[in-house]
Amino acid sequence: MTNMRLTYALTKCIQQTVLLMPYTRQYSSSIPALPKLTLYTKEECSLCDIAKDTLQPYKHMYIFEEVDITAAGNEEWFEKYKHEIPVFHLNGQFLMKHKVNTKLLLRKLQEIEGYIEDP
Repeated sequence: MTNMRLTYALTKCIQQTVLLMPYTRQYSSSIPALPKLTLYTKEECSLCDIAKDTLQPYKHMYIFEEVDITAAGNEEWFEKYKHEIPVFHLNGQFLMKHKVNTKLLLRKLQEIEGYIEDP
C-alpha cells in the first residue's frame, strides 16, 4: 500500500510539473542570463587576491568563476597564462590581465546587458 501511495504521489507531481513547464519556459526565457566572468588564477597569487577585492562592488553584475591553472586538466591554461595571472575572460573571451580595469569591465558588461550602471 505504501508503494502505491508513493507511486500515486510521484505521478501527480510529474503531471503538475509537465503542466507548468510551458509557463516556466516562457518566464525563464524572458530573464537575461548574467554574463560569466572567469578568473584564471593559482594558489598564493597576491595579485589575484587584490583583483578579487577590486571586483567585490560589481559581483552582482556577473557570474564569477575561478579556474586554478595548476589543477589537473588545466595544463593548456597553465601553459598559456603561467606568467600572466590574473587573467580574466568575459563569456569565454579574453578581457584583461594583471589587474582589474573597472572601466573596461563596466563597458563590456554594458555592451552585453545594455542596462548595467556603475554601483
